[in-house]
Amino acid sequence: MAVVVGVVALVALAAFLPGRLFGAGRTQGAAQAAPSAVSGAPATSAGTAAARTAAPRGSASAHGSAHASAAASATHAPAPAGHRTSAAPAAPVPAAGQRVVTFVNATAQTVWPAAQADPKEPLARTGWVLPPGASVSLLMPDGWNGRLWGRTGCSFDAAGQGHCVTGDCDGRFQCGTAGSTAPETLAEFDLNAWGGMDFYDVNLDGFNLPMWINHTGGTTPDKVSADGCIPAGCTHDLLATCPSALQDRVGGSVVGCLGPCTVFNTDQYCCRGAWSTRATCLPARWPVDYAAIFKRAEPTGYSYVYDDQSSVYTCSGGCDYRITFGVSR
Repeated sequence: MAVVVGVVALVALAAFLPGRLFGAGRTQGAAQAAPSAVSGAPATSAGTAAARTAAPRGSASAHGSAHASAAASATHAPAPAGHRTSAAPAAPVPAAGQRVVTFVNATAQTVWPAAQADPKEPLARTGWVLPPGASVSLLMPDGWNGRLWGRTGCSFDAAGQGHCVTGDCDGRFQCGTAGSTAPETLAEFDLNAWGGMDFYDVNLDGFNLPMWINHTGGTTPDKVSADGCIPAGCTHDLLATCPSALQDRVGGSVVGCLGPCTVFNTDQYCCRGAWSTRATCLPARWPVDYAAIFKRAEPTGYSYVYDDQSSVYTCSGGCDYRITFGVSR
């Protein structure tokens, strides 16, 4: 019986994976994407990517010019009205059918966490601000399917309108249903997706902040250490090693690392056409193996479409989650 259950679980997991594309949300992805979250079908990657705001293509410097003005004023960005940035609020107490998801800012800069709303499972908030060392928790409905990420270099007025240098969601402090703009590091969740099992991952369509995910509770051992390490390595800042061709620069500084599919938009880098299968979509055969560079910095991350075996995590039994922005210590 255990073998049968294991095989069925693998089949269910496979249903989540074919649409995962390294940057597919900004190039194509429809042919291989998993069903969208709005439809109610499981989709923790490229299925929801299509709804995201399209990123400008071409050179990294051209991408960066669009948000250069926001970078200049982000240091003194006012908090939107009604938002406290001092003492962290007490952790919420989940009711039946809810999970606790906690953001932790272990970086030296302010991070503006965000969520793209799942219309079927709405959240009370979809935007937050975290000074260095701070944390904030939110209640997530069981069955929620969507994406969370961190924004950097943000500036908002008292009405919650403004801009972020990376991870911007249509200029809103509360993102609502607005998707994010590349490059950004994504935490993707599909809670209670199959047989009480959650699926989650760190998606490296692009990169703006080092990130890892831990879970607590439930019946599944956490494979990621509390400081973001697995046997294959620990979490590092990809901005320090991002290839020049993928760099998103603002004011001479590297603020993000774009995915090769976003930058070059070729069938080979996007795993389309003749390169669309597991047998042919091989980063080692790309002109440059950018997936390996992303993977060295984020060993738990999803570095290309078929990187599922080392990147998709599961947890059963009603798990809570902690998303840490930062590097391993």
